[in-house]
Amino acid sequence: MKILALDMGDRWVGTAISDPLGMLARPYETVDARSLEIFLQKTIAQESVGTIVAGVPKTLRDTESDQTRKVKADVAHLQITFPAITWILWDERWTSQQASRLKRTKTKEDRLQSHSIAAALILGSYLDYLAFQKSLL
Repeated sequence: MKILALDMGDRWVGTAISDPLGMLARPYETVDARSLEIFLQKTIAQESVGTIVAGVPKTLRDTESDQTRKVKADVAHLQITFPAITWILWDERWTSQQASRLKRTKTKEDRLQSHSIAAALILGSYLDYLAFQKSLL
């Protein structure tokens, strides 16, 4: 089963998806936050998603901000809506800045794509963690 990552913002949600083996992450789509549930219903079925990694924006001091609490509340709602999915909260500090450095945002399309690039960075970090955990066995 594939893993989907979410970079959740107030207006846009960047998404990224893994390959079936869970080794590679690639940007997928940027969706309007208001239609996230419809997008997830469709994508979970079409892409055989079993796990969703949601980026959590912690502060540099490792504390919760208002945005952290909002994302956690949104994920709690999604966990109820999609109970068959394994949900992972993952630290997303710096991913938006890294995404903007990878691709300069000159147009609206570039800005939208930067959200899915940030999600790919979140997913890549999670996949690296899983690979490291497997190497310890």
